[in-house]
Amino acid sequence: MRSRLLLPFVTITSATLFLTACGSGSGGSGGTDASKVAAGSDDVPTTDVVSAERKDEAAAKLLPAGTTHLTVAISVGGTPPGTTYLSDGKTLTGQDVDFAKAVARVLGIRLTVEQAGFEAILPALDSGKYDFGASNFGVTDERRRTIDFVTYVNDGQGFATRKDSELTKITDLKQLCGLNVATGAGTTFEATLEENKHVCTDAGKKPYQVQTYADPSAIWSSVQQGRSDIVMSTINGLRYAVAHQPGLKFLDEYHRLDVGFAFKKGTGLAPAFQAAVNKLLSDGTYGKILRKWGTTGSAISTSRISPPELKN
Repeated sequence: MRSRLLLPFVTITSATLFLTACGSGSGGSGGTDASKVAAGSDDVPTTDVVSAERKDEAAAKLLPAGTTHLTVAISVGGTPPGTTYLSDGKTLTGQDVDFAKAVARVLGIRLTVEQAGFEAILPALDSGKYDFGASNFGVTDERRRTIDFVTYVNDGQGFATRKDSELTKITDLKQLCGLNVATGAGTTFEATLEENKHVCTDAGKKPYQVQTYADPSAIWSSVQQGRSDIVMSTINGLRYAVAHQPGLKFLDEYHRLDVGFAFKKGTGLAPAFQAAVNKLLSDGTYGKILRKWGTTGSAISTSRISPPELKN
């Protein structure tokens, strides 16, 4: 299998294949998944699904006294639904951007969007540099020890590889034994892989090697050049890559995770944000955002504050 993975590989345009931090699920009943949306067009969706949202007094009253302006940190470097730029090279767009702006409108506050490296956002919350983060942060028990979350989508981890690979579906990490696995630095994918490396040695097999990259485009360059055998990343990001580039195949979902806005531990903002997300769910804006980005399979029925990590 390793020799087959090193066959000549199609050139992948890195700008088209940036991945986000902890992806979104596949399409569900009555909706489309990212692959179907992506396959229809290379254009980034520009439909305005946020500006019609109005302030909800009940949700706004839950904000800490005097809160009129918040700063959100968002990591840039994704294809739809991840955060990227419109063609003007200045305007940020993506599912996380839409949700952050929609919540701000429900709460009647001004919002400043700042770019930050994914790995830097969570540590910076405690210092007060940012009020919250919105970069597809998966809710894990490890993160909940130091971070508060307000959920807004259900997410997932998945794998993709080259079409000439003999892998068909990853249901057990022991299937990765002996392979080089590429993923994003500081992500839940890296944590999952590192925490479970023992499964190979426990089974008497050669362990897989975790290759982490801060620059998402480097992940795909590694696959192109034969340094990596497989990629672990977001479900919708991987679906997008597979839909847009020949020579790749998606290996299905591996593990589901809730995704939430991230705050420093003990924040007073969580109840207001939870109420705002639930308002978006009830008034239809929530569904419009998911349909825009092709992630209806990631829908939740209600927002929760720092729920336990999903086990599946």
